[in-house]
Amino acid sequence: MTYVYAFEEGNKDLKDLLGGKGANLAEMTNLGLPVPPGFTITTEACRAYLHDKRFPDGLADEIEARLIALEERIGRRLGDAADPLLVSVRSGAKFSMPGMMETVLNVGLNDESVEGLAAHGGARFAWDSYRRLIQMFGATVCEVPAGYFGDALDKAKHQKGTRNDLDLDADDLRALVGVYKKIFEEHTGRRFPQDPREQLNLAIRAVFDSWNADRAALYRRQERIPADLGTAVNVVAMVFGNLGPDSGTGVAFTRDPGTGAQGVYGDYLANAQGEDVVAGIRNTVPLQDLESIDKASYDQLLGIMATLEDHYRDLCDIEFTIERGKLWMLQTRVGKRTAAAAFTIAAQLVDEGVIDLDEAIRRVSGAQLGQLMFPRFDLSGTHRELTRAVGASPGAAVGTVVFDAARAIELAGQGESVILVRRETNPDDLGGMIAAQGILTSRGGKTSHAAVVARGMGKTCVCGADELEIERGAFTVRGTRVAEGDTISIDGTTGRVYLGEVPVEPSSVVRYFEGAPVSEDPLVRAVDRLMRHADSRRSLRVRSNADTGADAARARRFGAEGIGLCRTEHMFLGDRRELVEKLILAEGQPAREAALAALLPLQRADFVELFRAMDGLPVTVRLIDPPLHEFLPSLTDLAVRVAVAGERGEDVGREKELLTAVQRMHEQNPMLGLRGVRLGLVVPGLFAMQVRAIAEAAVEVARAGGSARPEIMVPLVGAVQELETVRAEAEKILTEVIGDSGVRVVIGTMIEVPRAALTAGQIAEAAEFFSFGTNDLTQMGWGFSRDDVEGAFFWRYLELGIFGISPFESLDRDGVGRLVRIASEEGRAARPGLKLGVCGEHGGDPDSVHFFHEVGLDYVSCSPFRVPIARLEAGRAAVART
Repeated sequence: MTYVYAFEEGNKDLKDLLGGKGANLAEMTNLGLPVPPGFTITTEACRAYLHDKRFPDGLADEIEARLIALEERIGRRLGDAADPLLVSVRSGAKFSMPGMMETVLNVGLNDESVEGLAAHGGARFAWDSYRRLIQMFGATVCEVPAGYFGDALDKAKHQKGTRNDLDLDADDLRALVGVYKKIFEEHTGRRFPQDPREQLNLAIRAVFDSWNADRAALYRRQERIPADLGTAVNVVAMVFGNLGPDSGTGVAFTRDPGTGAQGVYGDYLANAQGEDVVAGIRNTVPLQDLESIDKASYDQLLGIMATLEDHYRDLCDIEFTIERGKLWMLQTRVGKRTAAAAFTIAAQLVDEGVIDLDEAIRRVSGAQLGQLMFPRFDLSGTHRELTRAVGASPGAAVGTVVFDAARAIELAGQGESVILVRRETNPDDLGGMIAAQGILTSRGGKTSHAAVVARGMGKTCVCGADELEIERGAFTVRGTRVAEGDTISIDGTTGRVYLGEVPVEPSSVVRYFEGAPVSEDPLVRAVDRLMRHADSRRSLRVRSNADTGADAARARRFGAEGIGLCRTEHMFLGDRRELVEKLILAEGQPAREAALAALLPLQRADFVELFRAMDGLPVTVRLIDPPLHEFLPSLTDLAVRVAVAGERGEDVGREKELLTAVQRMHEQNPMLGLRGVRLGLVVPGLFAMQVRAIAEAAVEVARAGGSARPEIMVPLVGAVQELETVRAEAEKILTEVIGDSGVRVVIGTMIEVPRAALTAGQIAEAAEFFSFGTNDLTQMGWGFSRDDVEGAFFWRYLELGIFGISPFESLDRDGVGRLVRIASEEGRAARPGLKLGVCGEHGGDPDSVHFFHEVGLDYVSCSPFRVPIARLEAGRAAVART
């Protein structure tokens, strides 16, 4: 097996083997672009190393051979005292994970070679490079807390009377290297390694190990990246942007990653290395300024940007360095972008003839569409603007100010909305960034760590607010002090920061879905165009879960093609709870009939409202399916009330009767007890009342000129005999009520008990449709409550990788999905043409929608807000590449 490849031996299609960075470095090399020479150690080597905790056999020899070839090509040797070759060691997984894994620059420097580097590049440059190596190597390879190096640098600048590291001269940096060495030795118990080969091997091991670092694992869970891929390692000859004012480093985008607008976008920082830009430790200048700084390099860069966008047929994210007037390309990838940019760019590329509409909807996602539906600030009133900076990731975020990631996680766990405020973020802040509603930094630009990670997660972010003076527990801006716990509002589109809470209003995309005409807004036009194409391509219909006429009407405006789940138990809450309580606890037929008679007109009116809102579209009504405890008083609370009232000498006759009844019907686990079809069979007349209400409402709507298409769904069926019993009673009522009205009512069942899925062939004999209740099917299939997913054991399972994502959020294809597939196949075998749908929360989950398309379901149903997301994903599933 070959573990190491020169750049010339790879290409962009080898991301599984070479990682994204290595594959794209190879592609740029083969395109003839100016890429520093180097080689890539494969993901296979990483996986073998992580499994055995050592380099696989042959890897060390391959690295040595490739390094010798690199030295011969460049004409310098690693760590040579007179004219050293230095290399960078960078991670590069298949999927971009910005800042989550390790990088070490300037590998090969030691006490001798720093003098040789100084002879060729100048003393200040050489000692600056050496202090960077010790800092990065110490923190990355040897786990020296990075803050110690940062504090030493800040102290050196303070002693110099400056806030800019560029003001430190060669003597200052030489002294700083000495301080760094002492820090390294104090924390590791050894001197900083002087052997360049040892530095290289340890750096490679550190990059491999970083694949399993906590922040990398957290990022993978957030982005649903498989945990078993491993990372490649890229060893690249160093080129230097910190050689003086004629050198520098930057990041460029071929289009604006925030809006999708065409033009020149990016950041440039003179006399700097790449981590200075990403970390945001100094504020950059716009990329356009490079034209006046170094026009030849700027013109060459624009040409390369056009070449790469044409080659990749997409927005490209490019990292580059200029070394004394010579341009070098360090990385390219298909760039991360905001949701707005994703839709806008996809539509632009269709207009330019670069891609077709099928490819356009492959390049956007339901998750991105969901981000576009979030509200934005309503600035019609008076609001105090604190500052304005770089709008790095769009959105409107309001929350209390916190200054560290741990505090953000703590308060968010208590249900509070927070804004994480930092000078600059680093990969260790990831947990806090995930927990926060938005991120505000005083340093950095659109290509800083905060900006790149926030865009990838769809988080609101404002960067480079350099007016902020951040101190411990507060920041000051324009004379106003804002402390932890105060509320601010940040606008990631405009970069504005406001004191206090700014109200929000619906986004332009929501207004479009609500029926507003397509405006001249490029984003709305792009969404409209891609949604129309997705609708034209999808075979999976999309319905909505709705329990009221208002919800049904909104769902229809959002494009719902019917109601897939009306939960009738939701209609019995509030002031109707007492009527249901009387029905359940009634001991004689007269009391029961009185309660049913009171409920019937209320239910009929509910259904009339729904049928009118969905005129001409199917409405699936699930007969009542509550765990009984949702409608009965708490046994414990009731017992306490009786005891306390008795001690006071109060009349407790009614309470005692109620307590006796509740004790009689009490269940240890109500979620697995008397609910669904069981309740309908045990409480005479309950289902019959609901069926009558449905039929009478449908007839009323039909006779008024409307079109009602009711579908009665019997819940929690586990045996065909249950369904047959309910169906026989229902059909008698339907025959009596419907008469010659022309209304047709179909009867089916909800497949939510594993036994129902495994006996679907039998159940299909009595059912005209199946609707999969994937919430309960997941709960019963896994054997844990969906109400307990926030518990400690559940999160431990996520940490251990047993779950990549909650099975209540995205369908467990291997287990629960197999039950769905079995029931679909056996149900249709028994009843050809059996209609199949899904009405659990998974109906609006993008990944799950693709699975339901593959299985061949007829429709999914989800909450009204997620209907557009499901429509888009159903279209994407239809055009997905196999």
